Amino acid sequence: MAVKIRLTRKGTKKKPFYRIVAADVESPRDGRFIETLGTYDPMVDPAKVTLKEERVSYWLKEGAEPTTTVRSLLKKQGVGSAPA
Repeated sequence: MAVKIRLTRKGTKKKPFYRIVAADVESPRDGRFIETLGTYDPMVDPAKVTLKEERVSYWLKEGAEPTTTVRSLLKKQGVGSAPA
């Protein structure tokens, strides 16, 4: 099973709120996921990111690929071994 670390959209129209999740590649964006790894709130200034760093590191070690957006969020948070 191929796993991606990606965002799922929550919130209301024009007020997005995202969860950072580990999900199967074939699952839809807001569909089934394996585990919630954190949150991302772009509506506050500066944008608020919370992560379960241990679990993110675990999934990266297991071979999960972060999406481009998640990779940049991980890099800003300084979570180790985010692949380039």
